[in-house]
Amino acid sequence: MKMKVAWAALAVLAVTATGCGSDSGSGEGSGKTTITFWDNNGGARTPVYQELIKRFEAANPKIHVEYVGVPIASVQQKYDTAVAGGDTPDVGGVTTSYLANLTGQQALEPADEWLAKSSVNGRLATPMLDSVRKTVPDGKLYLVPNTSNMDVVWYLKDRLQQAPQTWDEFFKDADGLTRKPDQYGYTIRGGAGSIFQILAEMYSYSGIGQFFDASGRSTVNDPKNAEFLTRMAGLYKKDTPEADVTNDFPKMVAAFGTGKIAMMHHNLGSYNDHVKAHGKDKIGAFALPTGPGGRRTVVANPVDGFAVFKNSEHKDAAWKFVEFLVSHDGNSYWNQQTGQIPANTDAQGDSWVQGLDHLKTAVDTLNDPNTQVVSPPYYLPQFSSITKADTEPLFQKVLLGQMKPQEFLDTLAQKLTDAQAEWKKANGG
Repeated sequence: MKMKVAWAALAVLAVTATGCGSDSGSGEGSGKTTITFWDNNGGARTPVYQELIKRFEAANPKIHVEYVGVPIASVQQKYDTAVAGGDTPDVGGVTTSYLANLTGQQALEPADEWLAKSSVNGRLATPMLDSVRKTVPDGKLYLVPNTSNMDVVWYLKDRLQQAPQTWDEFFKDADGLTRKPDQYGYTIRGGAGSIFQILAEMYSYSGIGQFFDASGRSTVNDPKNAEFLTRMAGLYKKDTPEADVTNDFPKMVAAFGTGKIAMMHHNLGSYNDHVKAHGKDKIGAFALPTGPGGRRTVVANPVDGFAVFKNSEHKDAAWKFVEFLVSHDGNSYWNQQTGQIPANTDAQGDSWVQGLDHLKTAVDTLNDPNTQVVSPPYYLPQFSSITKADTEPLFQKVLLGQMKPQEFLDTLAQKLTDAQAEWKKANGG
């Protein structure tokens, strides 16, 4: 009798083990391979992924995708905890802003060999691929691009009939469109998120093509960048609202939404906010003006995409899912829903992209061989803290006239130079 009970218990254990294994994730005996996917900005994008997963599973009935939406504010910490515990997903949404941190922990699988054999090879935007490779020391592709953004200047068409092409024209328009007491030509982002925007503006103005020179010193405090910052700070309170000194993104967008501000620098992501406030026919967007010699310099926004984790036991299924997400149809659907730039060059030619002037402007600008793309040092572990907590309060002092632009840039440059030297030392440079 005891022998029969023992064999019965073993049989139950065997069935249970088979039912819980990751190769049968959608049900006992299903024979499906289950892969886990973490969305690095769970919430508003969740329905987009749910639709794409439904389409993928219909086309690949042997693979089940388990979706996990991770809030963007906690995603880096969530990944770090998962890597430390050896409990990473098969596929994860990753951006270049924290890619170096994950590759430094040897958590990701390189995509180079997979891409060479993939159906999307040759169909992903070269600037995005280059931006990803520049983020890591070994130059490998640890992230397959899905989307990117670009900085633009939004404007009200009834206030500005012709977009400025040069920075001189921009400053002239900012002044000419100001009508005191409550009509302003421009709004400056002085609060949270201000530093990336001012960096994009400075490098666009100066035309400098790299964040560090050959000796490893930051180029942020170049005299041409200081010249620009002096001119921009000179707009504060003269051609911009006084409240700009503390304005973060929501406040800046709200101020632009009142119709009292003619131009506002942000990126493509605020399009829906502007449409809601003004209607799509009343707003326009232009790329940041050209610099010396008429050349356009763009500071690259983080590239968002997908990475396969080294711990995945189902890499073939994981890569198949990634391939689907960045295919023409998958990539086009995702970016149409979110209003961003597709990484797939076939998707970039779709009618919905060409029908939105701001997106077409961005795609044409990034694909223009005369456009110079400058990649910020997202790979520096301290880059986020340097450009946020360390220097945002100092930028406010510049606007208030309590700190000279050159002093501000010297301080920022030294922090970046020190971080670069520390990084190179840690990586055998």
